[in-house]
Amino acid sequence: MTRDRPAGAPIPSAPLTSASPLAGAQGPLIIAKSQSLETLDDRTRTIFKLIVESYLSTGEPVGSRNLARGLPMALSPASVRNVMSDLEHLGLIYAPHTSAGRLPTETGLRLFVDGILEVGKLAETERRVLDTQLRGAKTDSSADGVLAEATEMISGLSRCAGVVLTDTQVARLKHIEFVALEPGKALVVLVGEDNRVENRIITTPPGLPPSALVEASNYLNAQLRGMTLTEAKARVEQDVAHARTELDQLTQKVVHAGLAIWSGALDGRKSLIVRGQSNLLQDVGALADLDRIRSLFDDLETKNELIRLLGSAEKGNGVSIFIGSETKLFSLSGSSLIVAPFKDAEHKIVGVLGVIGPTRLNYARIIPVVDYTAQLVGRLLT
Repeated sequence: MTRDRPAGAPIPSAPLTSASPLAGAQGPLIIAKSQSLETLDDRTRTIFKLIVESYLSTGEPVGSRNLARGLPMALSPASVRNVMSDLEHLGLIYAPHTSAGRLPTETGLRLFVDGILEVGKLAETERRVLDTQLRGAKTDSSADGVLAEATEMISGLSRCAGVVLTDTQVARLKHIEFVALEPGKALVVLVGEDNRVENRIITTPPGLPPSALVEASNYLNAQLRGMTLTEAKARVEQDVAHARTELDQLTQKVVHAGLAIWSGALDGRKSLIVRGQSNLLQDVGALADLDRIRSLFDDLETKNELIRLLGSAEKGNGVSIFIGSETKLFSLSGSSLIVAPFKDAEHKIVGVLGVIGPTRLNYARIIPVVDYTAQLVGRLLT
């Protein structure tokens, strides 16, 4: 590069590792020590750490003189420059132009996040604030309201864009009805306790009498009201297995088909919530910054790619971090994504939440916020 790089602009990349999963769930977050750090002596590691921390704090290049002043050991600026030259050779830092200080590359930032960053716990007061706000949302609205509130909260706390991706599901069952359409076809109407209505068409068994649809509706409404789809399916299977139902085989097939058509359709559908994009404009101080933010907004509008990226984070058990061009989605905007999954009562991952912002994020603060919020959302939704 031959020009100054404004704060928050994309970081040049070198060979990258995969997204970083951090241990989450219960207890403190522990970041595995990267093997690459083993090749750095204490002096080199300290200088590298100061360069990254300076970038995260100011977004500006840092020179050898300022680094020498901040070191815990006595080193001349010339000695610091020699170490910086070694770090640059390793692809961990770079100079935005010949006379500037140094900034971390994406590879350097990844190394720092994986092996040096110290992540603490949330203060008890912060936990109480999060608990109070989300429990209030749970009382006043549906599950969608809890997720929307969680997205707003982490967006505000991080001053980034908050994102949530979750399975689209009907709430607990309020009413189910089967309506005959034509021979071999029936409409299944499902109403959730949140009054959301879903309609599906199913194939009915040959020779099914009209009374069987009425019988199937009566059975489900009498037995399964207030249950989730998963609970309803399990209950029907138990009733059939233990002969606790008087439904004939054709009607049983209708009941199974009516529940299965929702399970199959909804399992593949995702609901995406994005909040707080305007937060990303707060620190814009140059035209290049504005171009980067515009590129990020374009990325966020590409919902399919964002859903794919967030979906990949559902495979992890803790916090995952994606930095810059590690993902196709952020290859131009130079952004970072910090996300954590949340689970249902059966400990199955049903969604992820997190924040999107520039690579110059306050990782140490945002990681525990995302991790705790995901755990809290999981508890409230179940």
